[in-house]
Amino acid sequence: MALILGIEGSCDETAAAVLSGETTVLSSVVASQLSVHGKYGGVVPELASREHLRSIVPVVREAMQRAAVTFDDLDAIAVTSGPGLAGALLVGLTYAKGIAFSTGKPLITVNHIEGHIHAVVLEARQKGTPVEFPALAMIVSGGHTHMFAASAAGSYQLLGKTRDDAAGEAFDKVGKLLGFGYPGGPVIDKLAPYGNPKAVKFTIAKMKSNPLDFSFSGLKTAVLRWSQANAVDEEVRVRKALLKTDPSPALEQWLAVTPQRTLDVLASFQHTVIEEILNHAEMAAEGLEGIRSIIISGGVACNAGLRLAAAKAGLGVPVHFPSPGLSTDNAVMIAAAAVPKFDRGIFAGMEAAAQPNLTLAN
Repeated sequence: MALILGIEGSCDETAAAVLSGETTVLSSVVASQLSVHGKYGGVVPELASREHLRSIVPVVREAMQRAAVTFDDLDAIAVTSGPGLAGALLVGLTYAKGIAFSTGKPLITVNHIEGHIHAVVLEARQKGTPVEFPALAMIVSGGHTHMFAASAAGSYQLLGKTRDDAAGEAFDKVGKLLGFGYPGGPVIDKLAPYGNPKAVKFTIAKMKSNPLDFSFSGLKTAVLRWSQANAVDEEVRVRKALLKTDPSPALEQWLAVTPQRTLDVLASFQHTVIEEILNHAEMAAEGLEGIRSIIISGGVACNAGLRLAAAKAGLGVPVHFPSPGLSTDNAVMIAAAAVPKFDRGIFAGMEAAAQPNLTLAN
């Protein structure tokens, strides 16, 4: 069984993990930059790069120590090469190259989006219910909303993608707009059950050239128009003041400063995003011959409302989600995606470059 060190640093988490074979996770370490970027309402690329520089050595060291292995024990080093922030990607890639060069171990570069797919594949194998292919794979996160047909792990066809904001990005922008801070997605998910999901009627733009594409920018703008029409400035000010005194308010604190009308708009917004995601999944699955399972991964896969709705939707095939810890960015998924490449001898050279706009399939 191959012993692989995975390194992930495409955005605002520095992560390292050691994986033995296809399913044995020996260690997983993630250093979040949430406290650094939260005050700015989103990820600041230059700050992200600096934090990666500070964290990469201690994070990898801790992952190796937890796994009780040395660099000489490794069979390969896997690292995210894209897509992501250019400066952030360079930190991880350069460090991985350094380890590979000094130890003589092969280097494997991994597409971040494929990593999210393999997070699900790995955990499904661990549970004894492996993902059956061909599958429909949806990556729904702060940076991506993509849908692929996967004939096997490693063979993909792009079916649709967002033309503007990703789903997670729309969650975060709405959260920021209404004074819930960054990231807004987790707070909206907690508060949505307290609102009426049908109180505010939102519509989603219909894609003419490719109906499987997504667009969430208009939905975000509709929430902005609602906030302007309902004069929410004072309640937003109160919520921002709460965040200054407590960066992580409890649910009860949020409910105390959030009127019912705002809970209703949050519920309606989340309901619309989830409905759009699952409608696309159903539409794509019906149009593809022989689909045997659906994968939904990425940061938005943590959303409790999405998981519940998917379970109730009756999509006709098993729907696989990753655990919350492997939904957001992590290095286990990078090592997992590297395993089939290692088995096929697909290695990268020292000339491997960071690719901020790397695609998984066209």
